[in-house]
Amino acid sequence: MHSTLIVARMEPGWSQNVAGLFEKFDETEMPHLMGTRRRQLFSYQGLYFHLQDFDDEHGGEAIEQAKTHPSFVRISADLKPFIEAYDPATWRSPADAMATRFYHWSAR
Repeated sequence: MHSTLIVARMEPGWSQNVAGLFEKFDETEMPHLMGTRRRQLFSYQGLYFHLQDFDDEHGGEAIEQAKTHPSFVRISADLKPFIEAYDPATWRSPADAMATRFYHWSAR
C-alpha cells in the first residue's frame, strides 16, 4: 500500500462543506480508477491534510493521470472556495502540495 498526504489551507468552519464534496466524489468511479483504498481528511489551525491510501506505490502518478477526468475536474472546481494552496506561488498541480514522507513504520 502507498499513501500520499496533500497539505493546503482551509478555514476551520469549512470542514463539513469539504467532507460533503468528497462524500459525493467517493460515490463515483474515481476512487476505483485511481486505486484509492482509503481517504482521510484532517484540519488543524487553518491547515488541511488530505491523506489517501492506494493499492500500490503509483498513487501520486494516479492522481496526476486522473486530473483531466471530468469528475476530478469538477471536485477541483467545487473545492476552490474552501481549499487554498499552501504556497500559491509554487502550486501547479496536486503533486506540488504533497508532503514528503521521511519515516515509516508498521507492525508486521
